[in-house]
Amino acid sequence: MKKFCSLVVFCLSFSFSGVGQGVLRGYLMDSLTSEPLAFATVKVSKKQDLNSVKGEFSDEKGKFFITGINKNKYRITIAYVGYKTKLIEVDYNETTGTLDLGAIGLSPLSQLLESIAVQGIKPNMVATLEKQVFKADQFEVARGGTATDVLRNIPSIVVNAEGEITMRGSKGFLILVNGKPTQLDAATILSQIPANTIEKVEMITAPSAKYDADGKAGIINIVTKKGAVDGWTLNSNVQYGLPRIKEYENGREPLRYGADVSLGYRKGDWDFSTSLNYLKNDIAGQRVGDVNTTRKGIFTSFPSMGERSLRRENYGIRTSLGYKPNSSNEINAGVYIGARNQYRTADILYNNYRMQLSSQEILSRTTYFNANLVLKSGDFKVYNLDYTHKFADQSTLTASALYENAMIDGYTKNRNLAAKNFLDTLQYTYNIGENPLNALRLKLDYEKQFKIGKLSAGYQYRLQQQLGEFAYFENRGKGTPLVLNPAFSANIAVRNLIHGLYSQLSGTHKKLEYTTGLRYEKAFREFTDDRGHQPVVLNLSNLFPSVNLMYNVQSSLRLKLGYSRRVQRSTNNELNPYPEREHSETLEQGDPNIRPEFIGLYEAGLIKDFKKGSFYWNIYRQQITDIVNRVNSVYNDTILNRIYTNAGKARLLGTETGLTLSPVKKTKILFGWKPVQPKNKWRLV
Repeated sequence: MKKFCSLVVFCLSFSFSGVGQGVLRGYLMDSLTSEPLAFATVKVSKKQDLNSVKGEFSDEKGKFFITGINKNKYRITIAYVGYKTKLIEVDYNETTGTLDLGAIGLSPLSQLLESIAVQGIKPNMVATLEKQVFKADQFEVARGGTATDVLRNIPSIVVNAEGEITMRGSKGFLILVNGKPTQLDAATILSQIPANTIEKVEMITAPSAKYDADGKAGIINIVTKKGAVDGWTLNSNVQYGLPRIKEYENGREPLRYGADVSLGYRKGDWDFSTSLNYLKNDIAGQRVGDVNTTRKGIFTSFPSMGERSLRRENYGIRTSLGYKPNSSNEINAGVYIGARNQYRTADILYNNYRMQLSSQEILSRTTYFNANLVLKSGDFKVYNLDYTHKFADQSTLTASALYENAMIDGYTKNRNLAAKNFLDTLQYTYNIGENPLNALRLKLDYEKQFKIGKLSAGYQYRLQQQLGEFAYFENRGKGTPLVLNPAFSANIAVRNLIHGLYSQLSGTHKKLEYTTGLRYEKAFREFTDDRGHQPVVLNLSNLFPSVNLMYNVQSSLRLKLGYSRRVQRSTNNELNPYPEREHSETLEQGDPNIRPEFIGLYEAGLIKDFKKGSFYWNIYRQQITDIVNRVNSVYNDTILNRIYTNAGKARLLGTETGLTLSPVKKTKILFGWKPVQPKNKWRLV
């Protein structure tokens, strides 16, 4: 009871600390992108006495809060590097209370010509020191879809027909949602976020030290829409897909429909938003292929043709709440709950033959039908809580907690049937697996503005525990019972513990913008199984330096250079040494001794703004040590064994180009181009 009373007193003192004095407040943002402007200078002076000045910095979300205002007329001067200084005059006629100036947009110096000529049309892409920002509402074809559909429109990102995503030619990248990392795989989390709720996508290609070191290609940050500047906002969308264009003789027609609704409220000290979404988005397709093996002088070929389609269903709810009782304190909390089901059908007709290579004699021919059904299901919950305190010297301290819980499970039903009588089962296998995930992340970040720039430092604790329960059952003909095959069954557990420290400095000097920093991570990984083996432990200590430079040659031309050291950590699949048979013709197997990949990211580029558009060009390189590749070996004549292993060094070279044009009023055109050239040096270990 005593602790409870203390808490009540603390909260009351929190809430009334601003009473008894006048207050000016507002929100600073980029006039073109609506991106918050952190640590901008806000000065307030009386019109009749310009020497009487009160000063303040906007916080990391662009908000400012100035107390001690009396009844008078004031001039407000807002300044930010790279933006046109703004003057605002107000008449404050209350002795106490708050005057909310709402959202205040500052115009970037490099975009002034465009903002005048285009009459307020926002650019598709804005390049900053370490990232490229793409406005989601410019991509009309993504409306009604998911975050995955938005990413399809970004030149540096490729999404294939099954939703597999690569960034700059690599599958390894870190996903953030509103700046919060997630341990879920990219396809799962991105398929849960409705496109209509996304404000922008930030592609961070040379991340600074304040970010996690994970992700060899960089970071994708999905920023969702906030509540209105003042009052309620309600958005809803309904989607229905037209019939497919091409027929593949599939067993069932694909269904495509969905709906989402979002509600936002912002008033005074409160900022609230919530959204619901449901999406049914099937894909109908066909597979035509040929696989062959050579083993002991016998050549085996098993060409195949048939259906390969996906049935996909997603639904989720997201809620966030922000409260700022005074200029010194702010609390934000969020909950995200979602679920995803994906059925992959692969009904394939095989025409196998075996041939003696020495004599070219056909030894046998077999035709059979493989009915394959894979379910991948996931239920997940994400909770976050952040508290920020601003000190008298305008420095800030932020404490954050993020907890994730997910149940990722599914099965594979694999039946080999006689081609002329599907009731005659030649072989039936049933593979089930569960992967529950629990992850906790605690952070403490400190920021202070100095004359030379902004100093940031912090500590992060990460704990991730993931179990794997895999059981493989099979029978050998019609009517025989399913029997557990211990060779393909196992229970495993992976535990990752990471301590991280970082420090970085960012600022401007004349025409040069810079960010430089260093991150240290102490990582512990433990792999265990139920086979009686000793745990496999990996301890690593590594430094991750980063530097980003941007030089403003002129107001419309900028050059940039960047370097960041990254790490790509191994997944459960890559660590599991026990074979999993998820397809008629493949086994997949990992290695608990696999080492993480370490990557050096290098990039150089330029950004050119002109009257009716903008252009950017980047060239980049990934230098990878201990690259993890999947190496194929022959398990038997018609089954390949795919084994994950460290395969030496590799490098990836690429360039990307983006061009945004506004040829006529209210029209935007985006061109993108991205060739990639990977090169590997194989050294199997």
